Amino acid sequence: MKLEPSQVKEKFGPLFSQRLLTMVDDSRGVAEIIETCAVRGTIEWDAVNRCRAGGIIEWCEVEGTTMTMRARLGVQKANFGPADSEMGGQALEGVTLDGDTVRTQWAGTGGAGLGVAACLTQAPGVLYSIYPSEADLKVGGSHTNRVEIVTPLYEKVTIGVDDTDNKDGGATWVTALKASKIAATLPGVQALNLRLIQLCPKSPNKTTNCVSSAITFAVRPDAYDTLINSVVDTVKAENKSEEPGIAVYRGIGIPAGLKEFGWATKRQLVSMADVNTKAQEFGVEFIDLMGPKAGRIGALAAVALSEERAEVAALHEDKALPLIRR
Repeated sequence: MKLEPSQVKEKFGPLFSQRLLTMVDDSRGVAEIIETCAVRGTIEWDAVNRCRAGGIIEWCEVEGTTMTMRARLGVQKANFGPADSEMGGQALEGVTLDGDTVRTQWAGTGGAGLGVAACLTQAPGVLYSIYPSEADLKVGGSHTNRVEIVTPLYEKVTIGVDDTDNKDGGATWVTALKASKIAATLPGVQALNLRLIQLCPKSPNKTTNCVSSAITFAVRPDAYDTLINSVVDTVKAENKSEEPGIAVYRGIGIPAGLKEFGWATKRQLVSMADVNTKAQEFGVEFIDLMGPKAGRIGALAAVALSEERAEVAALHEDKALPLIRR
């Protein structure tokens, strides 16, 4: 049976899922799924149970009321526990491409079955859901449910920005955040995050704090060029520096060698030659507003560390880190 979100809501009543977004990197065989709920507790429970179940999930993480899942493309039945076990559970069993849409396959028992069959299926971002049998529409209690959810295909794009300010004014993070907010108004573009990357403070080109910014997006394939043009236009309009840099990476997952470079920029100064070599090696494109300038260094570092956490905002061996819960 095929139901659209409005039909699911009519059948089960309004529930609590607030977003379901699927990005796919077909060349690497991976997907990234972002799910937001009304409260953090349900997301934490789902994350633990899905990771326990196995299936195609590689890892989950929770930030606030949002969970990000990294998964392999394909289908694999999960071991989430029989309906009569004490544990029950929930699982992601498949992610497959279908033209410009993505099909994700879910399973759950009891309340977890209700979560995927009646709640997640009415989330903004869902096109429609397919229930294999009438039994899958009986939710809660001791029922087991399976459902296939169809969503639009997005890709992941990460953009690093650096050196857009000078001693008289400006701040790179403000420029980057403005670029992110403006781009998010475009059809087919969703802004995901902004991360500030503390670089080695010994840089001779720094303004004050020596911090670059990474902005990440989920982008419909036909909106990629529009996104890039928008970000470049905003950075160009806001720029106050003679050394601006923009770096662009398309794909899910930052390669280990690129991450190593990013961490090196926090410990020590790096050369432009090394920056250019690393960018070419890992498929990062520079967009130069004034030719190849020093801003390339921080822009590439921002891309490299865009998927890390509080450590990237800290100085190397920062004494503040042990006090931060993460």
